[in-house]
Amino acid sequence: MKTIVICSGGLDSVSLTHVVANDGNLSRLVSFDYGQRHRKELDYAAACAVRLGVPHHIIDMRQIGAALSGSALTDDIDVPDGHYAEETMKITVVPNRNAIMLTIAYGIAAANGDDAVATAVHGGDHFIYPDCRPAFTESFDRMQRAALDGYADVTLSTPFVHRSKAEIVTEGARVGTPFAETWSCYKGGEKQCGRCGTCVERREAFHLAGVEDPTDYEDPDFWQAAIAAHEGN
Repeated sequence: MKTIVICSGGLDSVSLTHVVANDGNLSRLVSFDYGQRHRKELDYAAACAVRLGVPHHIIDMRQIGAALSGSALTDDIDVPDGHYAEETMKITVVPNRNAIMLTIAYGIAAANGDDAVATAVHGGDHFIYPDCRPAFTESFDRMQRAALDGYADVTLSTPFVHRSKAEIVTEGARVGTPFAETWSCYKGGEKQCGRCGTCVERREAFHLAGVEDPTDYEDPDFWQAAIAAHEGN
């Protein structure tokens, strides 16, 4: 099944890309520049496409991203430190981001004769992001089937939607994902900060999976305090 993967350059989507490639189904990658402060993640997505020898579409959504204001990922708002599942992380929501990206990915898939669009939304995303929840992905798939009815038959693949980040690390390790060649940090500094929610979640996932974390963090030990604080709430 020819599959296009939405790849941000992060741990989840790069792992998914390697899983799809390992199964022999990878056709191409698509990434989105929506003006995110951690735009450097796109370099990691590009490197993944080169590594696996597939085409890579980078879609310029900066004008759209500028209109989706109010997020710490696109506006001059501090990215909060702490556990990913804290209420404070809701400031990182970019409204309707996944719906817009998926719509474009479906169009690219249909235009190129692909059979599926794969996205790495996972169980840990559900608390913060409504457009990562099963109810959304299932409804979106039905909508896109109607939108392409009679023209193309493209399905939505969400193999991680009921799985944890730790399970993604385990699966990524199984297929030899080069985790050091992924970028998660929302702050977009020289190193991954180790303090923002996505860094804490990343560090915790490696720990729970029992897989060595090759990431070079600015603050490699903060995650333990963040998890303890979250569990104490």
